[in-house]
Amino acid sequence: MGKCFQLLESILDGEAMDEGKAVLDEKLAKCQPCFERYHLEQAIKEVLKTKCTKKAVPTELIMNIRSKIEEFK
Repeated sequence: MGKCFQLLESILDGEAMDEGKAVLDEKLAKCQPCFERYHLEQAIKEVLKTKCTKKAVPTELIMNIRSKIEEFK
């Protein structure tokens, strides 16, 4: 199963070639743990992609946080 997980990771990372995808598709059809792991990893990567983006933090919020930290020092 280790090789399957390595192949799974390379496909999710966009590194595997078409023949690797075909092998994985066949494996996913036969192996429930691989199928579950693939979909879990895919969901995690999607969440990270959508939720972990750099967004500007309002200056006022930064100043409020800093002042609260200073109050506790």
